[in-house]
Amino acid sequence: MSFIPDQIDMCIMDILQEDARTTNKEIASRLGKSVTSIFERVKRLEAEGYILRYIAVLNKNKLGKNLVAWTSVTLKEHGQDRLPAFEQKINTFPEVMECYKMNGQFDYLLKILVADMEAYELFNLTKLSKLDNIYKIRSLFVLAETKQEVELNLKTGLPIKLQQKNK
Repeated sequence: MSFIPDQIDMCIMDILQEDARTTNKEIASRLGKSVTSIFERVKRLEAEGYILRYIAVLNKNKLGKNLVAWTSVTLKEHGQDRLPAFEQKINTFPEVMECYKMNGQFDYLLKILVADMEAYELFNLTKLSKLDNIYKIRSLFVLAETKQEVELNLKTGLPIKLQQKNK
């Protein structure tokens, strides 16, 4: 029988998404549960693959990564070995923050993060366009980010946000 998270598990994940440094003791206090039960639930969520990792969200602009490009890539060939070869290579480029296999007018959509247009041109000329099997590359450049979300909306229905605001 496969594991299905219950309402408490969803609340735990909601709290950890908001701040991954929240301790089991703090979560237990907010949910009215024992620290041991929260510890066991978190370990199970990790083991079952619901919690993949814990990260800090960094300010890209303060770190000099000011240009975001959404780049579509169309490949020449789509053989059984061609797509995995492209994916394997593209995943080695630190400039590529996200890579999605698509259907429709192009094969892949990449989110590329670099310092500026000059850095993007260098990336494109020395890495991306040098890949075997590239047919077409098209890029759109972000002028401003109006929403960037890393938290999944779990819609737990419990007033976790209200409890936090009252602290």
